[in-house]
Amino acid sequence: MPELLLELFSEEIPARMQARAAEELARLMGDALKGAGLPAEGLRTLHGPRRLALVAALPAGTAAVEEERRGPRADATGPALEGFLRATGLTRGQLEERDTGKGVYLYAVIRRPGRATPDVLAEVIPALLRRFPWPKSMRWGGTSGFTWVRPLKRILCLFGGEVVPFSLLQGEDDGHGLMSGDLTEGHRIMAPGAFPVRNFSDYATQLAARKVIIDPVERAKLVRDGIAALAAAEGVEVVPDEGLVAEVAGLVEWPVPLLGRIDDAFMDLPPELMRTTMRVNQRYFALRRPDGAAAPCFALVSNIAASDGGKAVAAGNERVLRARLSDARFFWDLDRKQRLEDFLPKLEGVVFHAKLGTQGSRVSRLERLTAWLAPKLGAEPALAARAARLAKADLASGLVGEFPELQGIIGRYYALKDGEDPRVAEAIAAHYRPLGPGDTVPAEPIAVAVALADKLDQLVGFFAVDERPTGSGDPYALRRAALGVIRILRENGLRLGLADVLAEAFFGYPQALGTTAEPEFGMAVAQEKMKAGFEPAPGSDHPPVVAAFAAGLLDFLAERLRVQLRAEGERHDVLAATLGSAGGGGGDDLVRLLARASALRAFLEGEDGANLLTAYRRAANILRIEDRKDGPHRAETDPARFVAAEEQALSAALDDTLPRALAALRAEEDTAAMSALADLRAPVDAFFDKVVVNDADQGLRRNRLGLLARLRAAIDQVADFSKIEG
Repeated sequence: MPELLLELFSEEIPARMQARAAEELARLMGDALKGAGLPAEGLRTLHGPRRLALVAALPAGTAAVEEERRGPRADATGPALEGFLRATGLTRGQLEERDTGKGVYLYAVIRRPGRATPDVLAEVIPALLRRFPWPKSMRWGGTSGFTWVRPLKRILCLFGGEVVPFSLLQGEDDGHGLMSGDLTEGHRIMAPGAFPVRNFSDYATQLAARKVIIDPVERAKLVRDGIAALAAAEGVEVVPDEGLVAEVAGLVEWPVPLLGRIDDAFMDLPPELMRTTMRVNQRYFALRRPDGAAAPCFALVSNIAASDGGKAVAAGNERVLRARLSDARFFWDLDRKQRLEDFLPKLEGVVFHAKLGTQGSRVSRLERLTAWLAPKLGAEPALAARAARLAKADLASGLVGEFPELQGIIGRYYALKDGEDPRVAEAIAAHYRPLGPGDTVPAEPIAVAVALADKLDQLVGFFAVDERPTGSGDPYALRRAALGVIRILRENGLRLGLADVLAEAFFGYPQALGTTAEPEFGMAVAQEKMKAGFEPAPGSDHPPVVAAFAAGLLDFLAERLRVQLRAEGERHDVLAATLGSAGGGGGDDLVRLLARASALRAFLEGEDGANLLTAYRRAANILRIEDRKDGPHRAETDPARFVAAEEQALSAALDDTLPRALAALRAEEDTAAMSALADLRAPVDAFFDKVVVNDADQGLRRNRLGLLARLRAAIDQVADFSKIEG
């Protein structure tokens, strides 16, 4: 099939927007072509600092289409007929009358002849470009309403080697006078000027000859391999940073890796500080020695191959880095003139959130909650509370004000300088973790206590003031905080009853204690839960509203756990079934729930479990149908009405099995609980094989439906099988 080549050539596109823009171009073009009857084959996009390109194979034209539509009755007049004529684009005389056996109706036979692909493209592409969804776009050059991320300079569009002619002209809007052609441009500095191309192969070859690598994957490889080779020649290695590799590959068209030197005067700065300065301000790559210590050099990627081998470029970047590191040293030296604890008073004037008070009040809550958590996690309460007190202090430091990415890390250095216990210092650095899916979780008990307190306080506070995540946004990163709690508990195997922890965190807020005039604090979540039928557990130590609030937040954590399991390829429906069970306890202990879910999954994957699931569904379906007639049918039976040996056997099995299963769950013997459930298989199979549930005798029928209700209720005590998918 003929080849379509489209290139949109502009001023420099921000690196962070390029990949997403290429994906959007592929999606929009694919949808538009498919809708026009031009299915694309091998569609791919490429992107770089100044261009988005798309290539695909398309048929030479669209196929002729014949479509038939039925309209109103033949004697119809007025709006019904007029609407049908408008929809079909035909006149009354062009419609056919057909007798359908149920009356005479009007039919429209719409015939569309095939169209040449260039004609279709000339309509599709301008409309696509005018609605292209850039995160940010701009207007330029007078009064045109056309927008693009940066000024659009050229549009190259070829089909089968020939220009597809179109312009961005739309009414009085001239679209900056842009018209399609066969021209593109090479490297801005090393090969300026326009030149024509014939097809994609010619396009890529000529661009490479003019110092432009069009493939972003190839550019990233040149960056990655080039700086690695230069580092190896110096006996050092590159600190891995794939995000920076991708960003730099979006900044250069012709990657030329170079090495620069760092003045010895700065080598006593923390390596994290030097790396952040280099990465954030200059997009430099940090290097390290084999022992992990910072190397006295850095890597950069130039966009030109200089005649002197890049010496002048490297020297200029060394001067820039020297100035940046001098600024960093100024804040480093200034901060270290006082103790880390001395920064705390400044936090009283820093607002954490308008509805939740200052960072200073948050520090007090964290100190209290961490001390309460510490014994449950095997941490020393005094040290844990000390770490929580100092965890946010570096937010008021000059260095973190300049480099927010270093919060916690810089606090660790300042704490060690002040002679704090090393475990306190490490907890300060680790309490923000995990920062993302690839980040490790804290493992030392003090660090774990502070990290959990930090995330739980955040979740409780924002849920209490009803600033919950929505489908369209999560401005306070509450989903990430929830996943952080889940990962810390899972990966450390920590047994923690979250309902009590959430209630304790809730009572850390003055709004919850009634000392402020905010009676709605936590009520939105609590009322939703109570409307759904929530009742506090018997003997609960918490007021019903607080228990309901904690349960609502637990639902959020459970949902995030299900999402995480789904991402890991695990059976999230088994977790839902475990959460939905009424027996066994431990519903707020995530590690315990996961252990029960694992045992249930193994049971369901066996023959007994699969058959019992089938029987459960059969019983549930019968009850659902019969409940509509004269239900609900309670889980109650009259032994005197059992006439079949199979119903007597099933009743006896239920009396025996459920207590054994629940006792095993309470003893955390999950495999034994599932084995008890397996004992139900034979009597259940026999019951459905031999017993007619809907007997003509209404007394027998109701008794047998009650027996099925007992079966369903018994299984639900161990696991809610209605949540199992498939």
